[in-house]
Amino acid sequence: MKFSLDVENNPTGWPDHTQLPESDGTFVKNFQEHPQSILLTDSITPVLERIHADGNYCIGQDSGIYWRLTDPLEKGAEAPDWFYVPNVPPTLDGQLRRSYVMWQEFVAPLILLEFVSGNGAEERDRTPLLRSGKQETKPGKFWIYENVIRPAFYGIYEVTEASVEVYHLVDNSYHLVQVNDRGHYPIPQLGVELGIWQGMYQNAELPWLRWWDSQGNLLLSGAERAEQERERADRAEDKLEQLRAQLRSAGIEPEL
Repeated sequence: MKFSLDVENNPTGWPDHTQLPESDGTFVKNFQEHPQSILLTDSITPVLERIHADGNYCIGQDSGIYWRLTDPLEKGAEAPDWFYVPNVPPTLDGQLRRSYVMWQEFVAPLILLEFVSGNGAEERDRTPLLRSGKQETKPGKFWIYENVIRPAFYGIYEVTEASVEVYHLVDNSYHLVQVNDRGHYPIPQLGVELGIWQGMYQNAELPWLRWWDSQGNLLLSGAERAEQERERADRAEDKLEQLRAQLRSAGIEPEL
């Protein structure tokens, strides 16, 4: 793909998010991917809003992370199913992000998640990038995340196995994180835990990847929070009606 650069506004000579393709044209692999991403984002948003009072964070859902300049351009990007980057603005120059460009911002995601549709070989591929003359090997996704993009946590979620494995970047390499007593993976920087929850979400009974707080309380989606409030209001109304009935039985007409 050919492109032209506005050198005056982009003096580095490297393309920014407005000049890079925002899609490689591939299909979302299954019907669970988008609801799963929405559930993760919706339920953790109150936590992120508390951490980032200035609003400076961004979440990518099946969005490109550009880590090198290639021809065609989209070959220089990976598109994780879900990732969170702290301390960066959600927009650039008043525009929504089309992609996340490593050479433009230099801030690595804190956590990055892949939802496995096959056997997980692609997500665990550690093949390094090797060059010989003009030829090069295609690097594996795991190698790219570990050596170039470098999120502090990398999670691989297998819905068919109802399992997730989480890696933590320590001393420049990924180490498998052990589950805690609740079967969750702690993410200390956020004060949350990641794990599998079996239940109904958006009309599908499935094992879902979800967040809990550090005390083991499930972080609810907006719809779940609203339902919880309705149930509380109903219980309060029931108690009030019982109190009215007791007053009437004592010959006292309660004021409305």
